[in-house]
This record gives sequence, C-alpha cells and structure tokens, in this order.
Amino acid sequence: MDVTSLATQERDEFANLLRGLTSEQWDTPSLCGSWRVREVAAHVIAYLDRGRVEFAKALTEHRLQLDLLNNADVCSYAAGSRAQIADVMREHAAPRGVGSGFGGRIALVECMIHQQDIRLPLGLPRVIPTERLRAALDFTKIAPLIRGGWYTRGVRLVATDLDWSSGRGPEVRGPGEALLMTMARRRSALTELDGPGVVALARRLEP
Repeated sequence: MDVTSLATQERDEFANLLRGLTSEQWDTPSLCGSWRVREVAAHVIAYLDRGRVEFAKALTEHRLQLDLLNNADVCSYAAGSRAQIADVMREHAAPRGVGSGFGGRIALVECMIHQQDIRLPLGLPRVIPTERLRAALDFTKIAPLIRGGWYTRGVRLVATDLDWSSGRGPEVRGPGEALLMTMARRRSALTELDGPGVVALARRLEP
C-alpha cells in the first residue's frame, strides 16, 4: 500500500479517537510539551491542512520561528469543539498541502506521533499496523523537523515487534512505537527500552 493511503488511514483513526473523548479527556495534558489534548488536535489540523504557499507566508509572518507559528495556530483552532476538529480531520484525511510532503510521509508521521501524544497519557494504547509503523520509523530518521536519526546517533535501534533496525553502536531494543516516540524526543518512551545503549541515549535526549 502506498504511503498516502497509510497516512489517510492514520488520520481516519485519529478522527475516531477525538470523536470518542470526554470533556475531561479533551483537557488532559499530553506528551507534547505544555499542550493539552485539545491543543495537539488543533495543531495537527492547522499544520497539515495548510497549503505550502500559505504555510511559507505564515512562517515568514512569524519571523521564521515555527514554535511561534504553532502557538498562534493553536490559539486560533483550539477553541473548536471535539466534533468540529474531528470532522475537519476526517474530511481532509487524505494528505494535502504541507502534509502531502515526501509522498504523504509528513502527514503519516505527524499524525502517528501526535496520536500517541494523546493516547498514552489517557491510557488508550493501540497496536499500530506494522506497515504503517515501519514507514513512519523510516521517515522519522530523516524528517527535517524531527531529525530522529540525529538525536539517536551513536546507538543501534532495534524493534522487538517488527523487522526494523537503524544506526550503529550499542543496541537499544524495544517496541517500534517506543522507538518512534524516542526519536521524536518523548523521554517517557525510554522506560519501554532496554539494552546497553539506553543510558547513552537518555543522556542525548536530556533537555
């Protein structure tokens, strides 16, 4: 299956998750910095649904600082209801604009990481389909804004639940989802990893 189809599936599932959340869950802190669940969901639709020209213009208006643009977007979109944001996500499930970059891989990885940012604090784990997870792991290593391969350099990442590995050095072993979140600098994922390279990796991920 092509990556665009995988990204569409990921976003459909993300929309289903949002639709089923309670008001309390909507305001629960996520794994994504200081954002609550509602801010993460707002960020995803604001970032991925924007056209490339529109995105470049907005970034310029915010002095080329992505954090400033992201925070401005969240302020604009986070007031929307769960149903509104979920509907936007579902209606635009197929990657477009910025999200269609790298053959839809930006949308796939952004949606997968941010869905886990929401699911894990809420105690709503899932089994990510292997084909989807492998594609996300491969791109996260080289994704320009994530730079997963750079932050995990010096160790060898080895997934224990699918055929995937990357890097050189002491091994760090664990579920593919935990390796993905580690490359995205979510330190909480380190608790699911083991191997001789974990200590060095943890130091590299320190703020």
